[in-house]
Amino acid sequence: MPSGSIALILHAHLPFVRHPEHEHFLEEDWLFEAITETYIPLLRMMQRLVDDRVPFKFTMSITPTLCAMLQDELLRERYVRHLDLLIDLAAREQKRNRKHPKLRELAE
Repeated sequence: MPSGSIALILHAHLPFVRHPEHEHFLEEDWLFEAITETYIPLLRMMQRLVDDRVPFKFTMSITPTLCAMLQDELLRERYVRHLDLLIDLAAREQKRNRKHPKLRELAE
């Protein structure tokens, strides 16, 4: 089978969403969702490739704005709070749907 290469170059940017004057700022969820649904899964995928000794190269440009937000202590604390709220919601959904196995499974 012929071998080949593929180049995936990712670019990560989000607008600046840090707003300490608000306890909860909706736009901060954009950052939290990107961390949970994109950046962490990418890191896990790359770790699996390393563990399986699969050679790969990876290029990702990250804007200064996003770098600043990922390093920001307030946003880090709020991200942990965001995860805690999601875990709590999942537990409540499991309880609420205890008689509906298919729905309960979605919350697990």
